[in-house]
Amino acid sequence: MNEQLMDRALGAYLGFACGDALGATVEFMSPKQIQSRYGVHTEMIGGGWLGLEPGQVTDDTQMSLALGRAIIEHQGWNLKSVADNFLAWLESDPPDVGNTCRRGLVRYRDEGVLMGLPREDDAGNGACMRNLPVVLATLNRPDDFELWSLEQSRITHHNPLSDAATLALGRMTNRLIHGQPVEACLLEVKRLINQYSEFAYHPYPSKASAYIVDTTQTVLNYFFNTDNFESCLIATVNQGGDADTTGALAGMLAGAKYGLAQIPGRWLGQLDSRVGAEIRGQVAALIKMNN
Repeated sequence: MNEQLMDRALGAYLGFACGDALGATVEFMSPKQIQSRYGVHTEMIGGGWLGLEPGQVTDDTQMSLALGRAIIEHQGWNLKSVADNFLAWLESDPPDVGNTCRRGLVRYRDEGVLMGLPREDDAGNGACMRNLPVVLATLNRPDDFELWSLEQSRITHHNPLSDAATLALGRMTNRLIHGQPVEACLLEVKRLINQYSEFAYHPYPSKASAYIVDTTQTVLNYFFNTDNFESCLIATVNQGGDADTTGALAGMLAGAKYGLAQIPGRWLGQLDSRVGAEIRGQVAALIKMNN
């Protein structure tokens, strides 16, 4: 794998974690509340409703790392191992757990069920937010990408909107890591909106909740309407709402597009060093699986 591809892959994963840590401070706040308190929120200062340390990440990055560990440990796909890693994370007393994730993992713990029945209220963003390790492990295997993505998603989230967004954002990230232009991403978005018109984001509805449609619209709006990594993340998280997840997913796309060098050094320096080190190790191991 060439150096540029590795740089963009690192940009995607570290950008994801930076977006998580930056956005967590203003999660559940409205844009007006953020403006009143911070002016423009631009720094990894921790705090927020979870009372985090500066640079500390939330469930978005933690579940992604748990998924990455399962793939690396098996040098491939083992869904039970993925579910076991998610359950171990749940039982580690994490700072935050989404209700749908908790429900699916408790169901797995108690009943051994690896895929719940389809549910209308499974249309949260919890499956989409953790899928990056699958993208990195299957860069040249689109069939595996789709199978692994849907299987890991449906441990907790079995909903067609969740499935569609997880696949679309994953394919966009793949194209960007391969160095393809933004126009290639717009084709993926067009396909998504043709399939589910709910995802249309122009004009932007200005909602940034954990509902997968709101999350995806927010991420697409700010990704396509900014021209560098920092402005993309700042604009995204200052929309508030589920800002750790919108920030993480925007950081994933922007990091894949602009590469590691465009992530501000002050953010990388503030990011939890253990998380940063594990991400770097995971990227190397996951990318190697494509050789």
